[in-house]
Amino acid sequence: MKLLLASQSPRRRQLLAELGYPIDYVSISVEESTPPGLPASEVAGYLAELKASACPDGHIGDGQVLITADTVVVCEGHVLGKPANRDEALAMLRSLSGRRHTVYTGVCLRTRKRKHTFSEATEVTFAPLEERDLAYYVDTYRPFDKAGAYGIQEWIGMVGIEAINGCYYNVVGLPVARMYRELKKLYRDTESI
Repeated sequence: MKLLLASQSPRRRQLLAELGYPIDYVSISVEESTPPGLPASEVAGYLAELKASACPDGHIGDGQVLITADTVVVCEGHVLGKPANRDEALAMLRSLSGRRHTVYTGVCLRTRKRKHTFSEATEVTFAPLEERDLAYYVDTYRPFDKAGAYGIQEWIGMVGIEAINGCYYNVVGLPVARMYRELKKLYRDTESI
């Protein structure tokens, strides 16, 4: 398999590399906005497909699969993307403290002939966190490139996560096991590449 990843996320790059596939990278630019009224559970899949559509056909080679993804955190119906600054990161973390939320990662697999989009959901429960812990995390780890202002693989995940129901790697940014199964299905049908 030849994979083409359209993501600047070092976490996604690492997870795909650990699968052992040859990977090339492509940079795309897209305005990440969602239509009004789109259910929160569909936002990540919509954005992943939007990113895939922004990649010109000529960038996808023969036998190559373009992978685009987006992760959002949904807490009490509110979609939390990436925080713009320290204050926004702290506000997001305060809203997650002591609560359960859902992390959705949407993935779009696109070949020259086909496009397939899916989403994975994982429930995460945070323990109640003190303000000084939140400030320490934001000031030390600067999670401005992470949905919901946190990385489960970082300090806050070690000290603040009480429970997780679903795929851990989905919370990191890519539902690897599901994506592996979807890639196998795609490659079984050689006509789709």
